[in-house]
Amino acid sequence: MEAVTELLQQGADPTSKRLTGTTALFFAAQGGFMDIVALLLEHGAAVDSCSMDGGTPLFVACQCGHLDVVEGLLERGADVNAHMKDGATALFIAAQNGHLRILEVLLEHGAKTDATRTDGATPLWIAAQMGHDHVVRRLLKAGVRVDATRHDGATPLFKAAHKGHTAVIGELLKYRPSLGILPNGESALHAAALSGHMTVARQLVGAGADPLLVNQEGLTPLQLALRHSQTQVADYLKDKVRARTASR
Repeated sequence: MEAVTELLQQGADPTSKRLTGTTALFFAAQGGFMDIVALLLEHGAAVDSCSMDGGTPLFVACQCGHLDVVEGLLERGADVNAHMKDGATALFIAAQNGHLRILEVLLEHGAKTDATRTDGATPLWIAAQMGHDHVVRRLLKAGVRVDATRHDGATPLFKAAHKGHTAVIGELLKYRPSLGILPNGESALHAAALSGHMTVARQLVGAGADPLLVNQEGLTPLQLALRHSQTQVADYLKDKVRARTASR
């Protein structure tokens, strides 16, 4: 702090940038040094000065989990809905890294819940992919679309099923996501069968997923499990198919 104060008094420019576009404020935010952040802003540092990829001090504070810096930047006018070149917002970054309290602060300051990255991924989608069930729960409570798809057609449920994130799936199922064939030609149960996630398969079938649903390749989840030697899932799905046939 003393060194920064001395440099500013000697005429150092708080707005100067590296070749990457990053400023002293960016690095202070990255390190969680709120006292230096405040000092730099008092001396004319631009609160939303961005790097070459579009990242601002707010973004890096969200990424690194520095709640006090996030609050301080927002109080000093940081744009809560600014986005990087790939479309990611501060809310997306907080969701990706599982920083729930920061996410809540961003929501309180008007962050757009369904702002998408250029590939169509939403904060809910990335939280589901990363397995952050606490973040998924909060975003769903905020009213986000449970079936918002990435451009490749994958939904949050599909991605969570593929990754085996059972707690995330439990949260998503409370909001009745699609269990049928998605725009990518697959279903969440197909993803679970392919990856061999037994608990996920049980969750999805228990919620009404059809083990005989045919994907774009003409395969059912059972056939997909057999093809990829996912024996445990295949045996479970066989039992479900037999039970269904016997009840007819």
